[in-house]
Parts: sequence; C-alpha cells; structure tokens
Amino acid sequence: MSDTTNTLSKKDQFYDYIQNLQDEITSAFEKIDGKAKFKEDLWEREGGGGGRTRVIENGNVFEKGGVNISAVHGELPKSMQNYFNVEDCDFYACGLSLVLHPKSPMVPTVHANWRYFEMYNKQGQLIDQWFGGGQDLTPYYLFEEDAEHFHKVCKKACDLHDPEFYPLYKEKCDTYFWNSHRDEARGVGGLFFDYLKPISGRSIDDWYAFVTEVGRSFIEAYLPIVEKRKEIKYTTAQREWQEVRRGRYVEFNLVHDKGTLFGLKTNGRIESILMSLPPHVQWQYDYQVKEESDEAKLIKVLKNPKKWV
Repeated sequence: MSDTTNTLSKKDQFYDYIQNLQDEITSAFEKIDGKAKFKEDLWEREGGGGGRTRVIENGNVFEKGGVNISAVHGELPKSMQNYFNVEDCDFYACGLSLVLHPKSPMVPTVHANWRYFEMYNKQGQLIDQWFGGGQDLTPYYLFEEDAEHFHKVCKKACDLHDPEFYPLYKEKCDTYFWNSHRDEARGVGGLFFDYLKPISGRSIDDWYAFVTEVGRSFIEAYLPIVEKRKEIKYTTAQREWQEVRRGRYVEFNLVHDKGTLFGLKTNGRIESILMSLPPHVQWQYDYQVKEESDEAKLIKVLKNPKKWV
C-alpha cells in the first residue's frame, strides 16, 4: 500500500471518528441539561470543505456551548506558509472542537479539541502530517476533587499508550493555556499535544490510537463533575465573579489561541470560530479579590499550576 493511499484512509478514518464522537458528546450533554437541544448548522467553506456546527443555548445547565466538526482543504494561505516555513502548499485539516459554558459558576467551563492535519506539494504528494489536541478545565470556584478527577481520567487514557505521556502533555497544557499578559493560567489544565508525527518509532496509526483514546475519555472526565455541581446554589456576587473570569477566557482565545488564529487566517467560518466565546462577560477596572476568599484560592492555583495526580 502506498503512503498516499494509507494517508487518505487515515484522514477518512479520523473524520468518521469525530462524526461519531460529536453524536456521543451532544447526546450526553442534552441528557444532562434536560431542557436545551443542540441546533445543527451545516456549512461550506469558500475554498474547500465545510463542517457541522452544533450549538446549545439557554439550557438548565449550559448557558452556551458548541460541539463542532469540520474538514477543510485548499491552498495554504501565505500567512500560514510563513508560519510553517513552507512554500506553495495545499492543506487538509479536520477536527472536533468543543467549548461548554455552564450557567452556574460552580460548574467549570470545559474545552477540548482533537485534530488531524496534512500538507501537500503542488504535485499532490504528502509532505507532512500530524495529530494534535487535548482537553482542559476552567473552573470559577476550585473544588480540588474535581480537578483531580479530570486529571486522573486524562492520565488513565495516556497511560494506556505510554506512562510518559501524561506528565509531558500535562506540562505542555499548563504552558500553552497561559495568559502571559495576566501571568496566570486559563484554568487547571489537562492535556495539550501538537505535531504528533510519524517519527521516533511511532507511526501515524500509533498517534491515531492515542488521540482517539483521549477523545473517548472526555465524557468520563467532565460529565461527573457537572452532575455533582449543577444543583449547588450560588449568589449574584459569585455569578459576577464567573463573568469576570470569563473575560480572561476571552482574552486568551483572541490573543493567544492557535486554533482561533488559524481559523481566522484561513478564511474559516467566523460563527464556528467564535462560538467558544461566552454570552455574558465582564471587564471591571482593576478587579481585586479579598485575601483568603474562595476567589483568591482559585487565583493562587492559576498563578502556580499544581500537580493534581
């Protein structure tokens, strides 16, 4: 079997996987919300490809969220050619990206993304390929057992493939989801990996097995936390704190996030790219938290990411 044939089967295989995973995740979220349903939007990209966006809004549990899949292709824009240090390339990219913003400040926001990327020369020959992705948790109030649960599930998925993966990709997550202009983490982390290529004794099939394992672990990592926290009563002041912290989330996505920037620079669908932004956000001038408060407890961990497992 030629490399090209093998690669084509791999991208088709991964796209089938993310279609099924999208169905599983949206069904699980609708069930736990009990009110809202995902609205589906099929779209095509000018230049090649398209996707299936699913958005949930104004539910019992989820104020806003999206679980999107896409498969896009075409000529790699000049800005991205410069970024990858290549010339006159075509690309193919597919993936699933999700963000859920719960109504309650006691329930953490969650983000996840699993993706596959190929580049070709003008003769159509494959010149590069890789997987990337991860999943991370952004609480507004710190329940340490929730962070521990999330990381334990991440570690279990990693350990099935290599015991060195979890500490490596946990550290990369802490480094990547860092709001450098605030000198703090976006949340309590999880996993982040990119450029998983068929090198160093690992095939693209090996990386496929790993990334899909992580994707399958997501529901187990997040939904028990939602179930445990969704009925906790909260105050107006706690809701205000949630909205202030959401502002930090928005800052990261618009200033630092590679996926957002890639979508904007490749003529992506703006509604799908920005579906990660929460509906109600605050930016208060010089917002300060009280010492020894629950809010200060969270900030302390965000300033100094800790070892959860």
